[in-house]
Amino acid sequence: MKREISRRDFINRTSIISLGLLWSGNSLLSKSISGRPNSKFGGVQIGVVSYSFRSMPHDVDQLIKFCTDANISAIEMMGDPAETFAGKPASPFKPGPPPKDGFTAEQKAERANYSKKVAEWRATVSMDKFKEIHKKFKAAGITIYAYKPNALDPRNSDAEIEYALKAAKALGASSVTVEIPSDPAQSKRLGDLGEKHKIFIGYHAHLQATDTIWDTALSQSPYNSMNLDCGHYIAVGGNNTTASLLALIEAKHDRITSIHLKDRTNAANGQKNLVWGSGDTPIKEVLLLMKSKKYKFPASVELEYDIPAGSDAVKEVAKCVAFAKNVLS
Repeated sequence: MKREISRRDFINRTSIISLGLLWSGNSLLSKSISGRPNSKFGGVQIGVVSYSFRSMPHDVDQLIKFCTDANISAIEMMGDPAETFAGKPASPFKPGPPPKDGFTAEQKAERANYSKKVAEWRATVSMDKFKEIHKKFKAAGITIYAYKPNALDPRNSDAEIEYALKAAKALGASSVTVEIPSDPAQSKRLGDLGEKHKIFIGYHAHLQATDTIWDTALSQSPYNSMNLDCGHYIAVGGNNTTASLLALIEAKHDRITSIHLKDRTNAANGQKNLVWGSGDTPIKEVLLLMKSKKYKFPASVELEYDIPAGSDAVKEVAKCVAFAKNVLS
């Protein structure tokens, strides 16, 4: 009799476990069955900023492979891969910082001429290639939720900004992201154009982040929003604490279109970028808040710590995804 109960108990338990794995949207099994990545855990969408893969030069197709290999099913895409795919004029300049003595008059003229070429291309480019990118990512099971081309600054024409918003829409994104401008006239300009195209402008802050730095932009347009970088916010130190960050997210959750996650130490501890779980950024607490409140905006992995010897950006992003999965599961 005891043997029969044990056998029945074993069958029941293994059946429940198997069903649980099949039902779980965040299990490794679900990924292997579908062949598609799944980084939505406990209702929280974990994404990645494609900037995280900057150490590994890539085109659109390689970027899809990076996401698949890291089990990432959502992305904030930087401008270069998409624009290159769509035929942006190739830059004649080598990447890297400007010369210590600055550019010569001739070099400045060359750069101005190239910027003009790019502006003309952006003002006239078809959206067909951006739609093709959207289809590629969708077929791979990856959502593009934000787009960040270098086309949203005060120096960019309205035509360039409108290009960025139209391209974002063609990619399937709901927002573009940009550093928060110091001039309120620029955030007003962007908000007005965002409203015209029904695309949100997600403003990103670095070490100037305070609880009120977004207030002017948010008051100017319902299409101005927050792209809140939790690591930079904590690195400021002082009044920027775990408690104030969580309170800010709760207070502004309906104006946040995405957040960035990295683990930085605060000002007292050197403002370092560290492996997740090693710094002062309350990544776990932020994720659990998002889960408990059922916030729909994505949390983006932004890899900025030094990649260890023998590893690469894809492997490190995968570790960050696994960290988030462990917290949320």
